[in-house]
Order: sequence, then C-alpha cells, then structure tokens
Amino acid sequence: MIQTIKEHLVEVEKFASTSKEEIETFRIKYLGKKGLLNTFFAEFKNVPIDQKKEFGQVINELKSAATEKVNALKEALESQTEVGKYGDLTRPGEPMEIGARHPISIVKNRIIDIFSRIGFNVSEGPEIEDDWHNFTALNLPEYHPARDMQDTFFIQTNPDILLRTHTSSVQVRYMESHQPPIRTISPGRVYRNEAISARSHCFFHQVEGLYVDKNVSFADLKQTLQYFTSEMFGKSKIRLRPSYFPFTEPSAEVDVYWGLETETDYRMTKGTGWLEIMGCGMIDPNVLRNCGIDPEVYSGFAFGMGIDRIALLLHQISDIRLLSENDVRFLEQFKSAL
Repeated sequence: MIQTIKEHLVEVEKFASTSKEEIETFRIKYLGKKGLLNTFFAEFKNVPIDQKKEFGQVINELKSAATEKVNALKEALESQTEVGKYGDLTRPGEPMEIGARHPISIVKNRIIDIFSRIGFNVSEGPEIEDDWHNFTALNLPEYHPARDMQDTFFIQTNPDILLRTHTSSVQVRYMESHQPPIRTISPGRVYRNEAISARSHCFFHQVEGLYVDKNVSFADLKQTLQYFTSEMFGKSKIRLRPSYFPFTEPSAEVDVYWGLETETDYRMTKGTGWLEIMGCGMIDPNVLRNCGIDPEVYSGFAFGMGIDRIALLLHQISDIRLLSENDVRFLEQFKSAL
C-alpha cells in the first residue's frame, strides 16, 4: 500500500495542465470526498502497527503535494486569463496628462474662498434676464442716461428680455427672496456688445458683492475691501476715488497700490503704481425699496469687479484674448495651480 501511495505521489508531481476541466478532474480524483486520499485514510486502520508511522507520513505528503499542485495550476490558469483579457497587469500604466483649471476658474474660486471666510455665501441667477431685474430695480428706469453706458443684447422678439449686463441682477433677485442680514457674492458671466477694441469680447466674467444689515457704513465697506486686496494681492494699501453708479450713492472706484518695483509694474500702472480693480458704493435707498427692504431700517454696500481683469493682473497675462482662445499651450501653464 505504501508503494502504491508513492507511485501516486510521482504521478501528482508530473501532472500538468492548462485546462480548467482537467485540473478539476485531478482535484476530485485525489481531494474529493470519494477521492484516493480518503480511501487511503480509511485503510489506515488496517495497516500493521509497525508501518502506521510511515504510512501516515506518506499519505500526508501525498495530500500536501496534491493540494499545492491544484492551487498552483489554478493560479497559473487565472493569471493567463487576466493577461489575455487585460494584458499584463503588472506593467507600468500609460502616463496620464494632468489637466489644469482655467485661470478664470482659479481666480473665481480664490475670490469665493476669500469672501467665504468672512461670512459671504454664493448666489447665482439666470443669464437671460428681464428689464426689471437688470435695469429698473437698480435705479435705471427707462430712458435713464446711464443705460447708454452699457450696450445691451436684447432679444429681438421681446425687447423686455435681454442678456444680463452685470450680476447685479442676481443681487436684486436675492434681496427679493431674502430679508436682511444679507451677505452674498454673485459670480458669473455677463454680456455686453463691446466693439471698441479688437481685444474686446461680447462676454466676460464678473463677481459682485452685497452686504445689507442695520447700521452698515462706508467704513465697513472700506475695511472689507482692504481685507480682500490684502488676501488677494498681498497688498493692503488702497484708495477710493469718487465715481458714479446708478445703484449706489455715494459711489467710488477702488485702486490698489501695486508698486513700481519692476518694468512690468511701470507698464501696468502707467508709472503711477496704482491699479483700478473694482467699483463700489453704498446701496441707493431706491434700490432697497424696489427689492422690498425698508431703507429707513437697513443700509448696505455693494461692490463689483471683473474676474478677467484680476486674472490678467495676477498671472501677468498680456492679452485678454488668451482667456477665450483655449490654446492648450497657454492653459498647460496653470497645472501647478490645481
């Protein structure tokens, strides 16, 4: 009997196959419930006492050899199947190019992050707007001369519908549906028929901010803008020049002191060191009243800036057309900004 087991041991060691069915047949022959190993174990009680030790060792050796053979053949078969289906899974993968955010998106997200730290949320609205939300509610009634400041795209079939010229329309909608305190910024795309320069476009990106509460003053506006310029540009020196906007009174243009450290600084600031970055002002009481907010109880400020212009300044981009041409060579430069 011992010799028979040893012969099976040799047979197990020689067995090889790439067929799933043959491997399973081999497994059943030796390791199945009615396999040879169970038969040999059943014969153990009939083996003479002086041979039991050797008999047991040989049976265990056969069991281990059969088990290892089956496992090895199955692993080899599975490996071949995976390679045939997917290729060699241990090979290094093909290099994948990392994408980059557009500079407009980078700057917009940075502005949102800066204002979110002081409690401003983000509000959005439709790009196709009506006359009330885009003009009239903002203190620009029909035939108001300030409407001439913006060359508007109207819908031909309905002159009351237009492409919004600023994201102030979002602020009107927000004030109509929310009561103070209000602290929100409205980023988005706006449309104007700019035909003055070859570098102009029919749309650009803007972000406007709004703060309405009791006892809001011009000093609050200045401190907010000083915080923003410090966080955005690393420059806290600003100046506010008197200006005019129909929906704010008083109104101001905001300049940041950029400096005159390089030749580029001289070119950008025309030798003054100052750069205009946005407009701002205290909300006109008529605007609050049009939006259902009592101007006798509440006051507020608003500001607005062009995201495109901020992107040009931060990344030293010389031509605004680069922002809309989608030139991969240009966009690849912003991978590190992810």
